[in-house]
This record gives sequence, C-alpha cells and structure tokens, in this order.
Amino acid sequence: MEGLRERVLQDTVRYRLYRSAHLSLSDPRTCRDRWERQRGEIMGRLALLSAGYIWHNEAFSLNYTAARGDIPSHIGGMTNFGDNVDDEWLIVYLIQQITKEFPDLVASIEDEDGDFLLIEAAKYLPKWLNPDTSVNRVFFYHGELHIIPLPQNTGELSWLPAGNPTISEVLSLLPTHSEKCLAIEPIRKAINRRIQSYPEKIHTDQHRAYCYVPAAIAAVLKHRPDLLAPAIQAFYLRDPIDLRACRSFKFFLPETRVKALVTFSKCLYAQLQQQPFMPDKRSGYKLPAQSDQNFKAHALGMKLAHGFEILCAKCSQSVSNIKAGNAVASDPQWEGFLNSLKKNAYFRGELEGSARYRELLQMAEIYFQQSVARPKSSSTLSRGEQVMQLLQAQSYSVEELQKEGENLPPEDDDSWLNISLEELDQMLEEASGTKLLNAARQEEEDEEEEDGYDLQDITKCMKAFVSKVSSYEGAEVPRSSASSEVQFDVNSFTNALEKILGAESEELDSDDLEDEDSDLLDSDEDSDRKEGNPEECASAANTLGNIRDYMDQMDRELAGTHIGKSFTKVSGEVDLDNHELTKTEARAESKENLNILPVDVDLNLVENLLESYSSQAGLPGPASNILQSMGLRLPDNKDNAT
Repeated sequence: MEGLRERVLQDTVRYRLYRSAHLSLSDPRTCRDRWERQRGEIMGRLALLSAGYIWHNEAFSLNYTAARGDIPSHIGGMTNFGDNVDDEWLIVYLIQQITKEFPDLVASIEDEDGDFLLIEAAKYLPKWLNPDTSVNRVFFYHGELHIIPLPQNTGELSWLPAGNPTISEVLSLLPTHSEKCLAIEPIRKAINRRIQSYPEKIHTDQHRAYCYVPAAIAAVLKHRPDLLAPAIQAFYLRDPIDLRACRSFKFFLPETRVKALVTFSKCLYAQLQQQPFMPDKRSGYKLPAQSDQNFKAHALGMKLAHGFEILCAKCSQSVSNIKAGNAVASDPQWEGFLNSLKKNAYFRGELEGSARYRELLQMAEIYFQQSVARPKSSSTLSRGEQVMQLLQAQSYSVEELQKEGENLPPEDDDSWLNISLEELDQMLEEASGTKLLNAARQEEEDEEEEDGYDLQDITKCMKAFVSKVSSYEGAEVPRSSASSEVQFDVNSFTNALEKILGAESEELDSDDLEDEDSDLLDSDEDSDRKEGNPEECASAANTLGNIRDYMDQMDRELAGTHIGKSFTKVSGEVDLDNHELTKTEARAESKENLNILPVDVDLNLVENLLESYSSQAGLPGPASNILQSMGLRLPDNKDNAT
C-alpha cells in the first residue's frame, strides 16, 4: 500500500528490479517470458563477478514475481547475510552494476532498517528526508542513486506526487526526470565509497589456510567449496544437543585426516579460528601441543569435522534414501545458462577440457544451483543431505589426498585478525567518511602547529553549538568552525528574555549578567525611556534593578566559596586586544569590601575542555567527541609525552 513499508527480516536484504513504465507489458504470460529471458541474461553477466564467491548464509538470486496491488511485476529476491555485512554490500554493488548494464531497469534495495543506503550518507541528507518520507523514494537507475524529491512549490506538483509516490509513479517519473531526481554528489560519493573496493574485494576477502580434515571432508570441499559455510555455521551455532552427535563420529572419522588447503571468507575464518573448543575425549580427535607448528591446522580441521558431522546428523533421510545424480545437467535451464556464460566470455578463452576450464565449470555449476535454478520444494535437499549425496556419488582415495597434501601452496597470513589502535582509528575514519576530510585538513593542522594552535576556534565553535536550535530529534552540531563566522544576535536574544520577563525594552543581556554590561544596558534604558511609555519604562527599570541586586548578592555569597575560587577571573593586567574592560568593571574592582572580578568565560571553557581531553589519555571521550563532531581536532599534549 502507498506510504507503507513492507517489513524485512533481521539480517536480510531485499532487492527488486522493475522495468521502466514505457517498457511494461500488459499480457501476463508475455511479461513473464520476457522477465525470465532478462533474468537469464543478468545472471549470466553476474557470473563473471560472483561465481566462486563464498556466501555466508544465502546467495544472491533473482526470481520472477507477478504484479500484486500497487507493485508491478518484477524480478528480485531476499538474501540472509547473517553476520557478514560484506555480503549485503556486495549485493548493493551487484544491483548497481545491473542497472548500469541494463538501463531499462530501476532497482530498490532495503533491509530491516529500511533504506540503509541513506544511513550511509546520513550527514548529507536533506532535513525533510526521514524514514517516514523516504518510502518509495530511493532507487538505482542507470547505475546511479536517485532520490525522488518532495515538491517545493505548486509548479513541481505537475510531475511530483504530493505524498509518498507509488512504484508505478516512480517508474513513469524516472525516465523523464532522472536528472532532477539524481541524488546530490556527496550522497552518491558516500555510497560509492562503500562499494568502491568491488569487484577486487570479492577475491581479497578470501583466506586460505591449512586444515587437517577427514578425507571425506577434503573430497566434499573439492567438489562443493560452498558447503564450507553451512558447516562452519553449524559448529559456530552449536548447542549441547548438537554435540551429542560428535561423541562418536559416524561420517568423518578422525583416523582418515589429511592435510588440505581450505579457502574461507575472512568472516568465516575468523568465526572458526577465534572460538576456543576442546573435543570430547570419546570422539577420537586429539590435538598436538599448542607449541606444535601444526596445532592451528589440526584445531581448524577438528572444528570443521564437528560442523560437518552436525550437518549430517540433522538429515531427515538416511544415506540409502538420498538419490545421487547430477541435478545441474538435468535442469532444463542449464543449457541456456551455459550458452550465456560462453557468450559473456566466462571461460576466458580456456580450452574445453583443460584443468582451468573444469575449475571454472565447477564454479559455474555451484553458482547455477545457488542463484539460477528454481528449487522445487518437494525435491530440495538440506545442506547435510547434499553432503551425504556427494559422499555417495563421489569416490576418493585417502592415499591420493595425502599425497596432494604434501605439495600444497603456502597458506595466507592471518595477521589481519589482530589490528593496532592506529589501524582501528583508520578503519573507523574510512567507515565514517572522515578520512578524506582529515587529510584535507592536515596541511592546515601542520601550519597551526608551526604558528601555534588557535584556541579561539574552540570558543567560536562552542558558542555556535550553544546558539543552534535543538528539538526532540537532537541538537544540530556545527560541521566546521571555518565554514562560516559565528554570529550572535544580541537584540534577538534580549528580546526573547524580555518576553519571558514581561518587559519590552532591550535592557537584558544574559542570565550571567556582569557589571561590564551595565553601562550598555543603562544607555539602552535611557533611549527606550524617551520613546516608550514612562510607566512601562519604570517597571522595566525596576525589574532590571531587582535582577542586578539579586545577582550582586549571589556574587558576594559565591566569591568566598570553593565554587567562586574555581573560576579564572579577568585580571587587571590583561591584553587590551583580547579584553576590553568597561567602566563598570573598573568600578567593580574599586568597590569597598569586594574583590569581585568578572569570570573569563572563554578561558574557563578552554581550560575545562583541555583538562577533560587530557584525562581521556588518547581514548574516546566527551571532549574529543563533541570537538570532532564540530570539525576540531586538538593536537597531542607534547608536554606530557614520554
């Protein structure tokens, strides 16, 4: 329905591809046939990018959906990415590439948070764009992010809907007004920054490690490396009931272990490596001493064996009831998909029958099973049943696998698991998009270190922050102290106070009224008396006098306390360029029995901020957080450096 967002499950991303309105077809059968052909073309193109990728939980796939209500016919899918958010951003990249190579398609993508692309570019969004107004407004078109704007005047109502648009309205609007709907450059840069590492990241995100695994697992992974992910998830999410099956192994015997080079995704490797686990003594799995150079490979293999055993123990069918066979070759879509791969140069000129050709063909078969083939619910096998089917269909030799284990290429270094504080800061800067901004400011900071850091920037930013308007949604933080001069409208401020106190004259300055403002207030009072009602002026003067008496009494009481002594005062010997003492201040210093000097607000502010920042000892804290949010970065305290 219009204005309502369909709910998406947790850790799941939903994506839909629509056809532009001028290309839509009314006949349902013709529409479906055309979508199926285009679906095959799209998946054939994407095989060049994602074939061989190890999905954490579910793979990217596209399926046809007929028109329903306000939603026209489309192809799309839902993918549960589990703990690996990189899978979600890979799908964003794939969707972007689809709309780039197929310009007649319009794509939407969202997860449980809604339009999560907007979250990535939150600091650049217009104020009107929020979760309620963003429904059916964020789309990929021609490979670029588009945001359907709100009409700002009556003239724009001729082509923009007044409320949240429907999908049909969007499909009619984008082809004719794509330039007006194109997201501003900072928003597009924020999204592109997140996916700019693709497609290279598809391969750099892999990690190869030695594992001593039962020969049956080595044989399974040789033919179906994608089954590694469900086995690791079975081990990672195990419970005591699952571990009952691992007291005595039935499928993956420990005495058949061989050395293998296993390819993980970095997320899966981290889940397996970083979780400590000791096998049951009855299982037959014994680990060497931790000082042994092969301890890590034995521990990884032992954990994998437990994961595969848990998978197979959960099968609802016995091995004898599972039919073996090549499900890919018997699928009627396979031949057309294979021709699409050849058309898109998927095999990269390799001779048919060569070792590299067979390797690419095996990845294509796995990709076809995961993303292209439409599974029939009655014949769909669980992951454990697929493992058992492979064990039944494939023959292997333990001796041959042992020989292969003696001539393996080197494994990858896993030092990326351990990061320093500097690397963590760099990662956070890259994720938040502040790395480029900080690099641009580096030259200015170097100049400031040479000339001396200007502490006035701190006071200016804090004053700008205090003068900002806040609401129930939060306070607005100035983005940069250098972006604009701090302006404080004294008249507006005093007028607001007058309304609160019931006065109409411009006589009040702040709740911290100081003697230095008395002459200015007296002059304003005299000018207003000449123009205003004498009775009103007398009432205002009486109110002002009461406030002065009240605050003078407060100053006398606080002057001798620890609170009064804790503030830094304006001394009599100050630089006239920085402090302009009024006549009122001079009179205050000469009063009998009083030594009340005005508080140096700016100096106290800077001292307290520096003290708070220094106490953080380089860690995150309130002082650094609020200053960095305003674009200020304090230099290191070299006086305390060791």
